[in-house]
Amino acid sequence: MTVSQADKAKRFRALHEAPGAFVIPNPWDGGSARVLAGLGFEALATSSGAKAGVLGKRDGKLSREEALANARQIVEACDLPVSADLEKGFGDAPDAAAETIRQAAGVGLVGGSIEDATGNKDKPLYDVEEAAVRVAAAVKAARALPFPFTLTARAEGFLRGKADLDDVIKRLKAFEAAGADVLMSPGLPDLAAVKKVCSALNKPFSFMVGIKGRSFSRAELEAAGVKRISLATSLYRVAMTGLVDAAREVKEKGTFTYLDRSIPTPDLNAFMKE
Repeated sequence: MTVSQADKAKRFRALHEAPGAFVIPNPWDGGSARVLAGLGFEALATSSGAKAGVLGKRDGKLSREEALANARQIVEACDLPVSADLEKGFGDAPDAAAETIRQAAGVGLVGGSIEDATGNKDKPLYDVEEAAVRVAAAVKAARALPFPFTLTARAEGFLRGKADLDDVIKRLKAFEAAGADVLMSPGLPDLAAVKKVCSALNKPFSFMVGIKGRSFSRAELEAAGVKRISLATSLYRVAMTGLVDAAREVKEKGTFTYLDRSIPTPDLNAFMKE
């Protein structure tokens, strides 16, 4: 690593303070991280769904150790700041969220998110007060680090069966008061909702691209007040779509026209380390 973790952390924080919005794409391994860095992106983030898919598992089924091993691989592949989708912090107790932040810093991450989804289908969201306490514990752990770790707090209602914009805003404001540096609520239905959320907050808002009909252009999101634009699992899904389409062609037709659409090996190798 030629750039220190502290320098990466400062660069990441500066992106949130600069004018306009920035896109933070989501690699799933070292190779995809190298490609995205080579294409000129300024920061990267892990995706819980993509890193689970790499191990042949479903989203939400990875252990903390598995998730952080994937994050370390991405961190070590490039010199960009890397933030991580840390799900609910891999435990219900506030101390679990705090420990996840400490361990995230230990693998080289300079940011990470904690969400209010429980993983329990009978009660998909933590109560707002409990969720805020969990965010506060994560913030405290982040502030104890020797560099400015950027803590994102996520309100998951629109993905977890509670599509209530007022409740989402209430939660995000509580997380903001608890000290979160960035706020996020995946699945907002339209630009009017995005603008309303951004207008209610004083801290930067991160929007998740990746849902058909609920993904908008960078210019539209910037005009609505968004600071950071995450691509979530979308790049991984596009890559896997290419795999499925090519493999089906071979299996069902016995032809190999997918080769005409593939990037040549030398061009792909140009992104990689010697």
